[in-house]
Amino acid sequence: MIALFNSKDLDFNIQFEKILKRGAMDIQSVVECVKELLNAIKNQGQNAIIAQVAQFDSWNPTRFSDLQITQEQMQNAYETLETSLKDSLQLAFERIYAFHSKQKPKTWLDFEENGNILGQKVTPMDRAGLYIPGGKAAYPSSLLMNAIPALVAGVQEIVVCTPTPHNEPNPLLLAAMHLCGIKEAYKIGGASAIGALAFGVENHIKKVDVITGPGNIYVATAKKLVFGEVNIDMIAGPSEIGILNDGEATRADYLAWDLLSQAEHDEMASSILITTSESLAKRVAQKIEEFLATLPRKEITTKSINKRGAIIVVQNIQEGIALMNQIAPEHLELLVQNPLEILSEIKHAGAIFIGENTPEPIGDYIAGPNHTLPTGGSAKFFSPLSTEHFMKKSSIIAFSKKGIMQMGQECGIIAHIEGLDAHQNAVLARLKS
Repeated sequence: MIALFNSKDLDFNIQFEKILKRGAMDIQSVVECVKELLNAIKNQGQNAIIAQVAQFDSWNPTRFSDLQITQEQMQNAYETLETSLKDSLQLAFERIYAFHSKQKPKTWLDFEENGNILGQKVTPMDRAGLYIPGGKAAYPSSLLMNAIPALVAGVQEIVVCTPTPHNEPNPLLLAAMHLCGIKEAYKIGGASAIGALAFGVENHIKKVDVITGPGNIYVATAKKLVFGEVNIDMIAGPSEIGILNDGEATRADYLAWDLLSQAEHDEMASSILITTSESLAKRVAQKIEEFLATLPRKEITTKSINKRGAIIVVQNIQEGIALMNQIAPEHLELLVQNPLEILSEIKHAGAIFIGENTPEPIGDYIAGPNHTLPTGGSAKFFSPLSTEHFMKKSSIIAFSKKGIMQMGQECGIIAHIEGLDAHQNAVLARLKS
């Protein structure tokens, strides 16, 4: 049964603190194991990768080429899809591409009156590594969400790694790779994949510049450990949803299904409803129990709801907003009468879904914005995966003779007080010539 709290309860602060800590991952419990896996890849290369795939994915590759996913496999998977599924993937591709195209930053130059030029040059990464989960389920949507912003950014080389238990690649994932024009992909999962992308594998995989994509605690830990060797998007944890409701804006069955939509992802997923209506809260709890019995993933969903689900009754919507800003959910649904009136008060959320006709799954698949989002409260400082994750910026500085004559003296003064005489002289030499 989902937990039901009232903000007036004496122990509410204790219970709410547990919700705020939902994203805590005990990285220390796996860090030594992940370090060993990464070090083995550094030192032993392809032999370590082959051994690790055999250890974790229940099949025995004998050579590195066994790990490759060919373009022929991708094409065959796409061509055998039902027409309706092809059309759905194509629609998703087009909408995601259009949205991310609007994000693309541009190079700019500013010409000052004295002849100085200042600006910024935006350049795509040369090579991006995408990690796509494939253990308990396969996620072609995650492939689209990670590959398309890289394509929009102009990345020339995109490599995909995904686990394939029992050496059985998911055909939907292969079809999505074909749709995105992926030319390089490998059947490597977990921390092993992150190591292969970050360090490279001799004669097989070139190291990448950036790694993106979600994964379990081993993937998250590996990404954290290789950050600096390469760039990463974020440290993502289990999926989560927060729903803010004023007691009048929607139906109990809508709320129940939306909470369950995240709970079915993972036993560690979090589903949290904050509402001003105690009677609605009770109806939603009843609907959740009713719907749970119908779900194919009932066991996973029930564990998530029982361990990480919560319905909180608050005194007014302002209290609800304050609590939701503390939670900073990955997905936030605003199911209130006048959502646009409170939108400016929402400070922290990965993605915001407005109105009862915008359930969170529409964002997972077809809306256009990215579904790779910050979790566990990290929406306070992380942003959704975007085109900019696959690009980097260089500053442009060009001073004219007039410009350096105008500002050189002040520059030299600052250099001098920092004790850097060569810095000072490098500027002053221009003023004397």
